Amino acid sequence: MVTHGSPAVLALAGGVGGAKLALGLARCLPPGDLVICVNTGDDETFHGLHVSPDLDTMMYTLSGLSNQETGWGVAGDTFTALEMLGKFGVDTWFNLGDRDLATHIRRTQLLAEGKTLSEVTAELNRSLGVLHGVIPMSDDPVKTVLLTDEGELPMQRYFVGRRAEPKVSEVRYLGAETAAAAPGLDDALAKAGMLVLCPSNPYLSLGPILALPGVRQRMRAISGKKVCVSPIVGGDAVKGPAGKIMAELGKQVSCVEIAREYRDICDVLVMDNQDRALASEIEEMGITPLITSTIMDTEEDKISLAREILALAD
Repeated sequence: MVTHGSPAVLALAGGVGGAKLALGLARCLPPGDLVICVNTGDDETFHGLHVSPDLDTMMYTLSGLSNQETGWGVAGDTFTALEMLGKFGVDTWFNLGDRDLATHIRRTQLLAEGKTLSEVTAELNRSLGVLHGVIPMSDDPVKTVLLTDEGELPMQRYFVGRRAEPKVSEVRYLGAETAAAAPGLDDALAKAGMLVLCPSNPYLSLGPILALPGVRQRMRAISGKKVCVSPIVGGDAVKGPAGKIMAELGKQVSCVEIAREYRDICDVLVMDNQDRALASEIEEMGITPLITSTIMDTEEDKISLAREILALAD
């Protein structure tokens, strides 16, 4: 698809849906042909530790360690450290398991040694046997903040602390205007033969990546197919608050709105069978609809969807 040694596919992801499709793509492509760029807009410091929720969800998913029931964290994890912190009067609203804490301890140690988030991410993934390229969107801090009826809330406080209940009026990416694309993203943008937007929240997961200076423009210039998988199925998000946020921002909660959001960087919109009736609206935008099953409950589902997407490659 492209020259040997360069990433054939650049996938953008964040959250559980993004990690599911990334697993499917990783099962179909050799490590050298896939780069997965992950959102870091919801990175946060908890108990003095640098936590990268989306990077960790991706790493645990690709390494086979993820908790299948929750979609986040490590399978079979315990929470004794958090319980002890609670005894000391520490606010423990953000759930961090004992094995998960080890990841954050190691990340924080490596960052303190002067390594970049890209270098640290590569090292952590290698240690857990993940061979595909998992990269942060930037080595610079970007903070996703939501303006709500309860005031300004950082992403984790809104999503986990307040269970996505406050009404959202605006989403901001603090620091994005001065942040640089991570070296891995920079390289992938120059070499990718295909772009895949995984079914991730457009505002909380992919928005921060696309807010980085020059990134969206460079994605437009990718010569190969640009494919977006809609996270909205049957008028709501498959998982998470994307549908709720869309409605509160005055947008139509449908795959048509998703196509509108990515119109400039999307040739093909992958939409679920449930939304077949909306295909003509997608076509009117000059985007090709691909109607299939986008619900990924099993590993077979993930691989099957990834194969359909990869079959679109030029």
